[in-house]
Amino acid sequence: MGVAIRAAGEGDRELVVRLLDEAFQDDPVSAWVFPEAEYRRSTHHRLMAAFTDIVLAEGRVDLTEDGSACALWLSVPAGEHIGDDDGPAQLREAVDPANERVELIGRLTERIHPTHRAHEYLWMIGVAPGRQGEGLGSALIAHVLDRCDRDGLPAYLEASNARSRALYTRLGFTTLTERVLDLPGGPRMWPMWREPRG
Repeated sequence: MGVAIRAAGEGDRELVVRLLDEAFQDDPVSAWVFPEAEYRRSTHHRLMAAFTDIVLAEGRVDLTEDGSACALWLSVPAGEHIGDDDGPAQLREAVDPANERVELIGRLTERIHPTHRAHEYLWMIGVAPGRQGEGLGSALIAHVLDRCDRDGLPAYLEASNARSRALYTRLGFTTLTERVLDLPGGPRMWPMWREPRG
């Protein structure tokens, strides 16, 4: 049985924010950005809301019809960076002004993001914790990768944990080992690239 997927709109914003907040509460990178668990529970959703707003305005949010999983995608032209130079500082100011790591994560991932070719960028994918392992994430990604293959477009993402990295490898992504990011005093992030398939 297939997974029904639709494009999310403004009316889905709160659902998408809640999904991402729940899915990433225990993620190593989220725990690095917000190291104190109680503070993370009360603040993390603001970062997910900022990401959601950016992608609703500039990209595409795919949502499973039952609302249990979502994926945030941006189309990146060749030679361009995501956002602008002030973006990470503006994000920090909007989300958590006293938290330098909100800005730092944006600057560091910006630095490793390839710009040599146009590509689809999977910014985030979130699956409700009780539904993980059911293939929803794979279905959401395949939905866009099929289009990438038809259009001859590569895809890019940063894996934030070993489990997601294994999933992305199964879907044809390879690690850009020269760009692997070790967050200062924190976890590793794996930038991954996928060439279109004929």
